[in-house]
Amino acid sequence: MTQDPRPEPQKSPAKTILRALAGERQPVPPIWMMRQAGRYLPEYRATRAQAGDFLSLCYTPDLAAEVTLQPIRRYGFDAAILFADILLIPQALGMDLWFVTGEGPRLSTITTPEELAALKPAEAIHETLSPVYETVRILSRELPRETTLIGFAGAPWTVATYMIAGRGTRDQGPAHALKQADRATFQGIIDRVTEATILYLSAQIEAGAEVVKLFDSWAGSLHGQDFDDFAVAPARRIIAALKERHPHVPVIAFPREAGDRYIGFAKATGADCVALDNSVSAEWAARNVQVDGCVQGNLAPGHMVTGGPALVDATRAIVRAFAGGPHIFNLGHGITPDANPENVALMIQTVREGA
Repeated sequence: MTQDPRPEPQKSPAKTILRALAGERQPVPPIWMMRQAGRYLPEYRATRAQAGDFLSLCYTPDLAAEVTLQPIRRYGFDAAILFADILLIPQALGMDLWFVTGEGPRLSTITTPEELAALKPAEAIHETLSPVYETVRILSRELPRETTLIGFAGAPWTVATYMIAGRGTRDQGPAHALKQADRATFQGIIDRVTEATILYLSAQIEAGAEVVKLFDSWAGSLHGQDFDDFAVAPARRIIAALKERHPHVPVIAFPREAGDRYIGFAKATGADCVALDNSVSAEWAARNVQVDGCVQGNLAPGHMVTGGPALVDATRAIVRAFAGGPHIFNLGHGITPDANPENVALMIQTVREGA
């Protein structure tokens, strides 16, 4: 008997989120929630108090793994996302980082060629970020077998806005100003963060992350050629490098508030899935974005505060709108600290009961 030379067909991934990312339409979409490990949960607040401060929580693997696991225990989400922060990369590159209670992160700034030259090389980040990789290893052992582990990083444009301004800004004005005044230095910052992000996400994958997500929270303030140069091009470079090293690991891209630029973003960058904010309707996104593959989103986070019939109706409408293709149910942005945990349970129940 001659041996059949044809390769065996690829089996579909068992985990629901991996199936969606592979392009499979499922009768019930898998679900997780941005910032699902966070201040709206009393158990998170208790662990945060135990850690003492936010950065200690990020850099203590047992505690970071604990807060990552808490929403899985409580709700049974289909994925857990690593607990960390997008500004750990600038810190690993040598910038000062601290958090002001009630106000958020603060960074030393970088606006000159000399300050750019003083940054550490991308390869140096692992010394600082090794506790994050240990958190991933713990999670890959302790998560339920059916739960997907998602790693993440901030996209270069978004991270650069904090590096240049030293804090979050309403309009990302300092970054736009440097981009106009000294494009070479600005591009150098983008390049350094891009290089570091490739190494950071690759190390997360090697530690056990099954999916990685690239958060470009401020992509919506880029327009025209700037969007191509600083939202599309760095994402394409990062994803191509990750696919070369880890060809079977899916990548989710989130160019928040990209509007019409969501159209074609997956093809332009190589992303396996585009996450959508709630400034676009699910019906529009199904017609214009989901045609290229998996989408994620996009319930308004405010429903997690107000709850009630409006939450149920909006959740059902999104499930119906995306029912024709691969979809991961999520919020359009992170859950807010004033959310009611009972509303999260209602959202999950509504998704899983079907539209």
